Amino acid sequence: MKNTFRLTICQLNPIVGNFQENLLKVVNSWNYAKAEKADMLALPEMFITGYQTQDLVLKSAFVEEAQEFIKKITQKCSDGPAIGIGHPVRKDKKLYNAYSILKNGKVTASVLKQTLPNNSVFDEKRLFSSGPPSGPYAVDNIRIGSPICEDAWYSEVSETLVESGAELLLVPNGSPYARSKYDERLNMMVSRVVETNLPLVYLNMVGGQDDQVFDGGSFVLNPGGKLAVQLPFFEEYKETIKFVRKESGWIAETGKRVYQPSELEKDYHAMVVGLRDYTRKTGFKKAILGISGGIDSALVATIATDALGPENVRGVMLPSEFTSDTSLKDAEEVTKNLGVKIDTLPISNTFSNVLKELQPFFKNLPAETTEENIQSRLRGLFLMAMSNKFDELLLTTGNKSEVAVGYSTIYGDMAGGFNPIKDLYKSRVFETCKWRNNNFKSWMLTKKKSLIPENIIFKAPTAELRDNQKDEDSLPPYEILDDILEHLIDYDASVKDCVARGHDRELVKKIEKLIYLSEYKRFQAAPGITLTGRSFWLDRRYPIVNQWRDSS
Repeated sequence: MKNTFRLTICQLNPIVGNFQENLLKVVNSWNYAKAEKADMLALPEMFITGYQTQDLVLKSAFVEEAQEFIKKITQKCSDGPAIGIGHPVRKDKKLYNAYSILKNGKVTASVLKQTLPNNSVFDEKRLFSSGPPSGPYAVDNIRIGSPICEDAWYSEVSETLVESGAELLLVPNGSPYARSKYDERLNMMVSRVVETNLPLVYLNMVGGQDDQVFDGGSFVLNPGGKLAVQLPFFEEYKETIKFVRKESGWIAETGKRVYQPSELEKDYHAMVVGLRDYTRKTGFKKAILGISGGIDSALVATIATDALGPENVRGVMLPSEFTSDTSLKDAEEVTKNLGVKIDTLPISNTFSNVLKELQPFFKNLPAETTEENIQSRLRGLFLMAMSNKFDELLLTTGNKSEVAVGYSTIYGDMAGGFNPIKDLYKSRVFETCKWRNNNFKSWMLTKKKSLIPENIIFKAPTAELRDNQKDEDSLPPYEILDDILEHLIDYDASVKDCVARGHDRELVKKIEKLIYLSEYKRFQAAPGITLTGRSFWLDRRYPIVNQWRDSS
C-alpha cells in the first residue's frame, strides 16, 4: 500500500456570483496540483459561488447554475488529482451547504454541513438545512473527514468521523477576519486534534466581500497539536503538503511557516484588501475622497493609495471660511507624500448663496448645527458629482467613534460608497497612523514610510464647521469616549458596568442616548470593513425606533 499522500491546498479569492472566474481559478489550481503530483486539490467552503452569498442562494436559478459549473469542473479536471470544493446543493427540496469530491469525471462523495452558524454576520439557519452526520470519504489510499467550517467547532462531529474510520481531517472554511479570531481558530482546531489524534488541515479563503474580509491564514496540525504548515494572511496562496503514513497514523511533513503579524498589521491589511476587492469586484478602478487635513481622511487616503496605487486615487480639498491654513497645509503635505492627485473646490460662495436663499425662512434664528450641516452636505454634493462624472468610488472617512454617536452628517460627510475605517475607533485611528508611518510591507502599493505628517496625528481633532471648533466641544476626550463605546457596543455592557470602570454615570447615559438616536444614520451609511466582533451592519442589528434605555 502507498504510504504517502500529497494534498494541495489553495486559499483563494472567489467573486460572489462570478462562476466563470471562479471556475478558472479552480482549473488553474488543479493544473498546479497536477504538476505538483498531488493526489488531491482542496478548495475552501462555497468556493464555486463565492461567500457569503446571503439571500442570493435562495434563488433556484443561482443554485442550478452553481451545480452546472460543478459538472463543468468534473469534465475539465477528470484525469488528475481529486478535487474538494464547496458549493450549494438542493436535495429533496432542501438547500444544503455542501463539500463535494470530484474524481475521474464524476462526484464521488458529498458532505453536507451539519452545524449552521446563526450569530454575528452569519444567517445560515435562515438559508440552509442542517445536513445529517456523515462518514469519511476515500481518496486513493486515505480516508478523509471534512467538517465544514462551523462543524469543526463541535467535538461530536469530529468524533463521529473518527469512529467511522477517518484518518485525516480536512476543514474547508469561509471564516472572515476579526481581531483575535485566528487564535480562536487555532486553539479550537488544536482541541480537535488532541481529541481525535488525527492530523488536521484548516483551509480558509481570502479576499473582501462587502463588509467582510476573509483572511486566509490556513494551517496544518499534526497529532499532538504541533503546527506543521502556516500559510500567509490575506494573500492567495497554494501549498502542497506531503503526508506520510507511520505506524501511529498519518503525519504531515513540515512545510511553509509564515510569521504571525501584529494585530495592528492585520487590521491595516484587512482594510487594504477589503477596499481593493470592493473596488475591483464592483467594477471601479479609481477612488475619490475629501481631504480635510484631519487624521481620518489622511488615514483613508493612505489605505486607498496602498490598496489601489497613487495613480488611482484623487483627493479633493473643499475649504470654507472656517478652514484653517494649517489644515490646507496638512492636506497638501499628505497628498504630496502619497503621490496622489489633489484638487481644490472651495464651498464658501455656494454656502453663502444657500444661506441667502434660506434667509427668508431662517431670519432672526441663531446659527447652529443646521448651518454646519449645510457645509458638510455641500461637500457631499460636490464629491458625489465628481464621483459620478469620473466614475471614481467615493470613500467616506467617519471612524467608529463618530459613527457610533452620530458625530457625522447624513447626506454630507456620510455620502459615499465605502468606508474603510468604519469599524476603527478614533483611538485606534491614531495608533494605526503611527504604525503605518513606521512600517512598509510588500503588499502596500505606496512603497515608503512616514506618509502621514506628525502634525496631523498630534493636533486636536476638529470638523472646522465653525470658528475655533474642536471635537471635544461636543464629545468627551476620545480615550474616555472610546472606552465607553467599546463596552456598550462591542461587549454589550450595561451603564452600571461602565460606571464601575470609573466613568461618570451622566456621561455614560448621554453616550448611550446618542448611540440609539443615531441608529437611523447608520442604517443609511456606506458599508465598511469589519474588524471587530461588533461592527455596524450585520454584526449589530438594532431597531431605529427604540425608546428603551438602560436604567442601571
